[in-house]
Amino acid sequence: MNSSTLRGFVLCVAAMTLLVTARSNGQGRSWWNAGSGERLPALSAYPNASGALGVLNTSGAVDTKGHPFFEALGSNGRACVTCHQPAHGMSLSVDAIREQWRVTGGRDPLFAAIDGANCPSLPQAEAASHSLLLDRGLFRIGLPWPPVAADGRRVTPEFTIEVVRDPSTCNTDARYGLRSATPTISVFRRPRVAANLKYVAAPSGPFNIKTGELMDVDPETGAPVAMNLMSDAREPTLRTQARAAARDHLQIARALREDEVARIVAFEGQVFAAQRSSRSAGSLVEAGGPQGLGPQALAAGERGLGDNIYAPVFGFFDPWKAGAASASAEQRAFRESVARGADVFFLRPIWIRDTVHINTIGLGNPLKRTCATCHNSKLVGMDLAPGYVDLGTTNFPRWTEPSLYQTTAPQELPVFKLTCSKDAPPHPFLGRVVYTTDPGRALVSGRCADIGAIVMQQMRGLAARAPYFSNGGARTLRELVDYYDRRFDAKYTEREKQDLVNFLGVL
Repeated sequence: MNSSTLRGFVLCVAAMTLLVTARSNGQGRSWWNAGSGERLPALSAYPNASGALGVLNTSGAVDTKGHPFFEALGSNGRACVTCHQPAHGMSLSVDAIREQWRVTGGRDPLFAAIDGANCPSLPQAEAASHSLLLDRGLFRIGLPWPPVAADGRRVTPEFTIEVVRDPSTCNTDARYGLRSATPTISVFRRPRVAANLKYVAAPSGPFNIKTGELMDVDPETGAPVAMNLMSDAREPTLRTQARAAARDHLQIARALREDEVARIVAFEGQVFAAQRSSRSAGSLVEAGGPQGLGPQALAAGERGLGDNIYAPVFGFFDPWKAGAASASAEQRAFRESVARGADVFFLRPIWIRDTVHINTIGLGNPLKRTCATCHNSKLVGMDLAPGYVDLGTTNFPRWTEPSLYQTTAPQELPVFKLTCSKDAPPHPFLGRVVYTTDPGRALVSGRCADIGAIVMQQMRGLAARAPYFSNGGARTLRELVDYYDRRFDAKYTEREKQDLVNFLGVL
């Protein structure tokens, strides 16, 4: 489908909104159970505290009966949709997780022992055994140690790893831990967004500009991949990710069939999610407003590099800078705040410092730039280059947990001590001994320089899927903004902080 045809289709889908509204009173179902068999409309609206999220299927309404994304394929009753809910931006909010525990008494497949519990060996009927999921929206990710490359070979790591704190009990567990028969490191992460993926999982150039090395490749075609799909970039394509997720999260006893993989990938490639209305700003998709808002803009857009001035990542917000004559005073004030927040994001310089894979690639340390320097991928705000960076959300500069890290590295997470070999380059800013709650990319690459490097997440539908960061360390958008303010000593004013929060909340 070419660009003009797609835009025409998107307009047609937008015109169908009234039909969707008539069918569901403007609201999509709040929770999709595996195997419910209902149709997912071409366009759905899902209320949240900030307004409503829009989910657009560019191929039209989806018949979920028998569809492998929506059916339980494994032994634990889950489907892909269990952890990638339309109402929550094709991810999950912690509020929805808590509600499912309340409604089902903890018996929903969401809480499957394999990764919905702090450790599978804990008593599964107790809420305390699922505290990381209930409190932070975190799933357990068990990764082999030493690392295993995509081709099955063992990676020789540049560091040793020790468990120094284990509230979840899994890293010291006799069956699931580091000293078990199958040595495993358990880290805890938020589910990634299974929407807008044409921007995330696209092919790439041959070289990783951050390391000077060759990019990972699609094992089926040999083509370079973007390395932005997973928090640690361990899965190269949606096809390999679907197979791994079925095995590890759905506990399927067989390999996915080719037709199942194809249907999952096709669905993920045509679903777009973004906030489409705001309680304070009104419609985010009305004519004459900012052109980058709403799921239709994502469907019609193209992957590319945004900038601060000529092609802003999320488009221009000029239409809201002077409000609108037809808007209420409250709407005008809020829209003007959002437009100011966009200017802070694109134009307000900060000193980016001590960030691996940003300040270590020849750009200088510190580097005077804006938010859009790193969040540069058009319409989604990821990094167009491989987006794994050590922002400091998981690493400690010392084993004292200073105030800067208390929010983003909560006490209930495990802590590991990584000691780099004397023959390997140390972590560029933390040296040869690093304490971390999640080694990130280093659990895949085995490299000291990658300790704590996490692939940044896309920035659409944020209002529908709190908390934020890979470890759920920021419970609200204000906590997210406050962290960046502290991390880079931005010295944002109170108005700048609120404007940024309002801006992020309409994406």
